[in-house]
Amino acid sequence: MEAKVNGTVRELADGATVATVLALLGAPPTGVAVAVDGEVVPRAAWATTGVPDGAAVEVLTAVQGG
Repeated sequence: MEAKVNGTVRELADGATVATVLALLGAPPTGVAVAVDGEVVPRAAWATTGVPDGAAVEVLTAVQGG
């Protein structure tokens, strides 16, 4: 199946979850927010929230700076 992750189409295994996408990206364990098709997914639901075929997934990381 395919999903658009941060604007790039990626091939994902059937049954992929938000946690799967984060692992694929090598996202850090903290300071991350995720939305699937415009809906924010709470951290507690990452392992159980499936990514549907054709979904738009946005992964945002916090950045420090001044």
